[in-house]
Amino acid sequence: METVSAYFGSLVFDDRVMKANLSAKVYNSLKKTIDEGAELDITVANAVADAMKEWAVANGATHYTHWFQPLTGVTAEKHDSFISPSPDGGVIMEFSGKELIKGEPDASSFPSGGLRATFEARGYTAWDPTSYAFIKGKTLCIPTAFCAYGGEALDKKTPLLRSMEALNKQALRILRLFGNTDVKCVRTSVGPEQEYFLVDREMYEARRDLRFTGRTLFGATPPTGQEMDDHYFGVIKPRVAAYMEELNEELWKLGILAKTEHNEVAPAQHELAPIFSTTNIATDHNQLTMEIMQKVALKHGLVCLLHEKPFAGVNGSGKHNNWSMATDAGANLLSPGDTPHENAQFLLFLVAVIKAVDDYQDLLRISVATAGNDHRLGANEAPPAIISIFLGEELTAILDAIENDRPYDAVEKTVMKLGVDVLPKFSRDTTDRNRTSPFAFTGNKFEFRSLGSSNSISCANIMLNAAVAESLRQFADILEGADDFNAALHTLIKETIHEHKNILFNGNGYDDAWVKEATEVRGLLNYRTTADCLPHLMDEKNVRMLTSHKVFTETEMKSRLDITLENYAKTVIIEANTMTDMAKKQILPAVTEYAASLASAADAKKSLNPDIVCGYETKLVTKLSLLADTIADKTAALEEAVVSVRAQNDVIAQAEAVRDTLLPTMAALRAPADEAENLVAEEYWPYPTYGDLLFGVR
Repeated sequence: METVSAYFGSLVFDDRVMKANLSAKVYNSLKKTIDEGAELDITVANAVADAMKEWAVANGATHYTHWFQPLTGVTAEKHDSFISPSPDGGVIMEFSGKELIKGEPDASSFPSGGLRATFEARGYTAWDPTSYAFIKGKTLCIPTAFCAYGGEALDKKTPLLRSMEALNKQALRILRLFGNTDVKCVRTSVGPEQEYFLVDREMYEARRDLRFTGRTLFGATPPTGQEMDDHYFGVIKPRVAAYMEELNEELWKLGILAKTEHNEVAPAQHELAPIFSTTNIATDHNQLTMEIMQKVALKHGLVCLLHEKPFAGVNGSGKHNNWSMATDAGANLLSPGDTPHENAQFLLFLVAVIKAVDDYQDLLRISVATAGNDHRLGANEAPPAIISIFLGEELTAILDAIENDRPYDAVEKTVMKLGVDVLPKFSRDTTDRNRTSPFAFTGNKFEFRSLGSSNSISCANIMLNAAVAESLRQFADILEGADDFNAALHTLIKETIHEHKNILFNGNGYDDAWVKEATEVRGLLNYRTTADCLPHLMDEKNVRMLTSHKVFTETEMKSRLDITLENYAKTVIIEANTMTDMAKKQILPAVTEYAASLASAADAKKSLNPDIVCGYETKLVTKLSLLADTIADKTAALEEAVVSVRAQNDVIAQAEAVRDTLLPTMAALRAPADEAENLVAEEYWPYPTYGDLLFGVR
């Protein structure tokens, strides 16, 4: 049996392959482009393209595609074959540097927020040499950026790369002040934990809501859900284990560092976590991971659900974005060391992140805003919509000592003694973990827990990188002009702690008292829905910051606002239409048919014995008839609500109408339908129940 190390990355044109297939001159030139951002020479591009084609063809590829991430939320690809006609009537396999560097998809066919009209079709894809090409099926996939004819970014990768460059520029300024002249670049790295549900494919196909929207729009609470807490880290069922095994193999072939797999809290819920990668590569890998998860599931008779809240009443799925900064020499800038209170460089980068999250808490909330994630944030499995930072006791005490000019007494590590001699003794961490915190420090990184499971991680990391870059810019401006660096550094750290300590919270984020304290005492933002937060993207301070670091132009920001709000409204309208379709064509017929059968049974009893009182049947028929009338009325109301929402011409007004009218009307329809599900006999109900779906995979 082939070992993992033998096939890991076998479908990736990675550094090992480049070194083996490129001349030393071409390889070194390409590495300089990748590592230092040097301009790419066309002769180098031609040599790389030829080697890439030879390698791909040798591995069974017949086509190539510029693989990119438009603003649809999924990836896009157009396949072209390597073949070119030869004079003798045959074909030869060709691929040029020009074809590698640039492609021309139809820009007007993707969301652009008005940047491209229907008749303005030209757009460009540009090769991202920092992310390795890979083979998927029989196609060589070349990671690229996507822009309009006028140069505006129409994708998620371009602003991500810009944000990484902005942070790199400002972080280098800080490191130079500490005397570090050897570092050539600072990169952010990410390890995104991916949660998901697996359900039986036949049951999935029988649910219109799952097929059309990715979540259940109706569904009564089953007799058991996650009350017993027995699924988390539990024994993985054989069918799921077989799926995970094949998923790992497919991911490892693509060089994706899938590391951890386990059951999550809810029945049928699971998680996959990778090892950290550079942020743009991690983003590419996460998009691939979601795609492959869904493809492999189908081969096992399963469906992988990536919606943030596929089932009401049980945990939804998130994507924990573990973020850090490191130099090209591998030094983690968020590593406290053994004596964090004496590590001035670490403390400066730490307070830079604290300041960034406080100053731009609205942008972080905006970066995770979707219709699906609105159902999840603030529930028992997710942090609240209020952004706050958990540092833990040790770092909180250090910052408190600095702010108040008190000496810090280092806490001696406690040795864990478990009362059994044979068990090993080990030192307890100086800080606990806080699963209710949206933004938690976890040793040498921050874990941003608010992302939804279907989100691209690019959006959150764009905002995080840019906000931290702005903090570092302000710090560098102050310190570069200081006469006494050490004194200025101490004052800067102290003042930053004082100004931004309101964002620090180590307590229970689920407590109602925290919501009151956060908003009324600390002045933190609480944007509960997408419609609440998204319009603030265009607040003057946000436009100024993002444009000054050249992460977005103002035009690009406006286009993203329009696209995201429009997508929010479209998503909920599709859900509403699906609800009315299911109510009229499935639920109402089932309720009336069962009520009719009960009435017939009662009539049959009375025909045999007129003195029989059919109390059970009569009461249930009456109740079902009333429920049917209520469902019909609520369905009609929902249809009217959709019409009124669609009539809104402004995207912000439409999003507000979705929040204020459409979603409450949908909830009003669901309530009587779910009540009816609990009353109608199982054989009459038209689709699999929550119990079937959550416990149907064995």
